[in-house]
Amino acid sequence: MEEERLMAPAELSEDGEIERTLRPRRLDEYIGQTRIKENMQVYIEAAKGRREALDHVLLYGPPGLGKTTLAGIIANELGTGFRATSGPAIERAGDLAAILTNLEAYDVLFIDEIHRLNRTVEEILYPAMEDFALDIIIGKGPSARSLRIDLQPFTLVGATTRAGLLTSPLRDRFGIIDRLEYYDTAELEQIVKRSASIMQIVIDSRGATEIAGRARGTPRVANRLLKRVRDFAQVRANGHITKTVADESLTMLEIDALGLDRIDRQLLITMAEKFAGGPVGLETLAASISEEPETVEDVYEPYLMKIGFLQRTPRGRMITYPACRHLGIKVPGKPEQNALFEMPEGKG
Repeated sequence: MEEERLMAPAELSEDGEIERTLRPRRLDEYIGQTRIKENMQVYIEAAKGRREALDHVLLYGPPGLGKTTLAGIIANELGTGFRATSGPAIERAGDLAAILTNLEAYDVLFIDEIHRLNRTVEEILYPAMEDFALDIIIGKGPSARSLRIDLQPFTLVGATTRAGLLTSPLRDRFGIIDRLEYYDTAELEQIVKRSASIMQIVIDSRGATEIAGRARGTPRVANRLLKRVRDFAQVRANGHITKTVADESLTMLEIDALGLDRIDRQLLITMAEKFAGGPVGLETLAASISEEPETVEDVYEPYLMKIGFLQRTPRGRMITYPACRHLGIKVPGKPEQNALFEMPEGKG
C-alpha cells in the first residue's frame, strides 16, 4: 500500500513529530519556491500596511512540497492566530460555522484537502469568504427565516493536490492562487543540510547531495531518507554521512540513483512486459500492480512523468525509451525501439 512506502510523498505516521521540529517558521527560513515566496512577502506586507486581512490563498501541487508549512508561515508573518483542519474533518455545516465564529480578527484558517469538502459545507464558505458573514437558515417550511452572523475578517488558506476537483465558485473566491513545484537537487541539498543541523547529524556536502538526488524533488521524502541514512551511518560509519554511506544505505533500501523504488520499477516493467510498453488504460494498469487507480494517478505518475519515464496519451499510459534504458529492459514486439539499446549513449 502507498502509505507504507518510504518514498510516499504523503505524510506517514512516523513523520509527524519530526516534521513539526524541522518546519521553518518564517519566509526567510523557507527554502525553494522562490517566486511564490517573493510574491507572498509583498502580499503580506501590503495587507499589514493596510490593516486588512490577506486575500484568501489557494496552494496546490503534489504532496510533500510544503503547502502546510507555507500556510503556517503566512500566519507567523502576519502575526496572527493559525487554525488548521481538513476537508474530510468538516462533516457538517455546523462544524464549519463553529470554526469560523471562533476566529479572531485576521486569523489564518488552513483547510487541507479542500477539494474534499462536501457541497453543503462548501456553500457556507461562499459568504464567509466574500463578506465575512454566515447565512444561517432557522426553522423549516414557510416559517423558515435567514439569519446573518458577522464574522471577524480572516484569511482562508486552502491546500489541495487536485485543483481540478475544486468547483469554480470556490476557486474563484481565492485572490491568490499558487502552484508549488518540485524542488531541484540544489534546493533539496540545502534542506537536507538544514535538517541535519537541527537533528545534530554529521553530514558532508556530497552525502547531502546523494540524498537530495534520490528524494524525488520532495522535501518530505528528503527528510525521511535522511533519517534512514542516519541509522545506517550510526551503526556502520561512526555516525558520519558521506556520499559512500548514503549510497550504500539507499541501495540497501532499493532506492536507485533517480529515486525510483521497487514499486516504481514494478509499474514500469509491467507496462513494458505485459502491455508491450502501452498504451494501457489507468484502471487496467492499476489492477495489474494491485493498486488503486487514484494512487497510481496521484502518487506514482507525477514523478515518473516529471523525469520523462511515462507519458499520458488519449489512448492510455505509455512507457518511454529513457525509462527502458534506465531499467535495462526491452519492450516485446518493438524492435525499432529496442534497437536503440545497441547504440552508444547519446546516439539515436
